[in-house]
Amino acid sequence: MRILGVSKKWDKLKEDTFTTFRFARKDKDWYEGEFVQVFYKPRSKEREFLGIAKIVKKESRWFGARIGHPDYISNTEARIDGFEDFTQMQIWFAEQYSIRIHTESINRLTLEWDAR
Repeated sequence: MRILGVSKKWDKLKEDTFTTFRFARKDKDWYEGEFVQVFYKPRSKEREFLGIAKIVKKESRWFGARIGHPDYISNTEARIDGFEDFTQMQIWFAEQYSIRIHTESINRLTLEWDAR
């Protein structure tokens, strides 16, 4: 089971279902139906296991200026993901991933915590 790491304890993680945006993995991309171990700061001494979640939906999105187009990230999606608005989300991702936000699509993953 693969690890899905988070760098912040977002409020959304307290919900039964939450979304996260992830670039495609080079080895094996995320897929619907996959179970993942969710960790806070997985590569740190502060590492904390948060639980197991199932990816229930995977959608392709783009950063860009065509707000309102269904394939581009909306302000609403950015707020649901924990950001103040789309601009703040774009700044955060640009600091983390640089040019990738302009050249690659990003996965919008919807996950449900596993109740087992």
